[in-house]
Amino acid sequence: MNQPISLHTQSYDQIRNNPKFRQLVQSRSRLAWSLSATVFGAYSLFMLTVAFAPQWLHQPLGEDTLLTVGLPVGAAIIVFSWLLTGWYVRSANTRFDALSAQILKESQQ
Repeated sequence: MNQPISLHTQSYDQIRNNPKFRQLVQSRSRLAWSLSATVFGAYSLFMLTVAFAPQWLHQPLGEDTLLTVGLPVGAAIIVFSWLLTGWYVRSANTRFDALSAQILKESQQ
């Protein structure tokens, strides 16, 4: 019964020591932190605008409308966040999954 555990341990060590695994971890972390910082920056900028320049957001979009600039700006931030999430999912499903498959294939040889 101890033999399968040692086989798994060897396999895990082989994966951890693979340079492609390190590349996968670094590139996935870099992308996740970059996108998170971008979303955080966009929301923070919006909140700073609300706090220090609300008159800009209160301006009407046109002469005969009650809609203000703040509504489409807020909606754009939400859509922007969704697009960045889609970018991460696409990267995870293409680049990261392909690299993970290569790493697993190499560890089984």
